[in-house]
Amino acid sequence: MDGTLANKNGDVYIDLNVIAKYAGSAATECFGVVGMAAVSMKDGLSKLLRKDSLNHGVQVKINDNRITIDLHIIVSYGVSIQAVCANLYENVKYRVEDFSGLNVEKLNIHVDGVRVID
Repeated sequence: MDGTLANKNGDVYIDLNVIAKYAGSAATECFGVVGMAAVSMKDGLSKLLRKDSLNHGVQVKINDNRITIDLHIIVSYGVSIQAVCANLYENVKYRVEDFSGLNVEKLNIHVDGVRVID
């Protein structure tokens, strides 16, 4: 289901992929996040996605113009996962709400891996 913004001039429909790509982009800009992860249902492995595949690590649902986002991320080795997730939550929630005009009801963060950065 797409998000809808209604005003006196008409309606604006927002595709879920637009919000997913924007949320993925906002997530990768956060400190400690190496990238988005794609989980293979076949064997349960996660892999780091390229920059052009950011929306594949993000699942978006919209119900009554409230957004629920699931982020699958890979974090940098040696950083506090709790601090990264707190920063990620605030940054992504604020940016998606500002971008879309819809409220983010839930933001679920799944840490699917840790990667050593050289």
